[in-house]
Amino acid sequence: MSLASSTAWAAPATTSGSVALALAGVVAPYSSLPAREKKAVAAFFGGDSNVRITRKITVTADKVVCRASNVDITSRSCALTFGSRTHTVKGREANAIYATVALAGVPGDGAAGTIYEALSKLSCTLDPAVIKDKAGGGADCSFEPGN
Repeated sequence: MSLASSTAWAAPATTSGSVALALAGVVAPYSSLPAREKKAVAAFFGGDSNVRITRKITVTADKVVCRASNVDITSRSCALTFGSRTHTVKGREANAIYATVALAGVPGDGAAGTIYEALSKLSCTLDPAVIKDKAGGGADCSFEPGN
């Protein structure tokens, strides 16, 4: 890989709208958000915009690294890092995170029978007032592809 492509790979990226909401929705359950905010994010992700929270909600993760094997096709996992705490998920939950990271435009990588999707410095902001308008706005994420 050339230095030019390495630099492009690490360039900050953004997403908004439904993809940003999905990214926040799959990461929030494992984050250190207060329970009330986790419920609000889950409600938004589940199609309910009538939540009692009015202030913006920020979902963050230091790192999200997902792996799927193309040899052992039953193997899939994601490690989500929040500060010094890492939460590992497998199976269906890992597949949902993996697919959502890919949907957000993170380029995949692979080596020795494993396909990776990874990002770092994730920060998603959800604005309940804008989401309630149902006009496509209210969710924005920034991150760095790769880890």
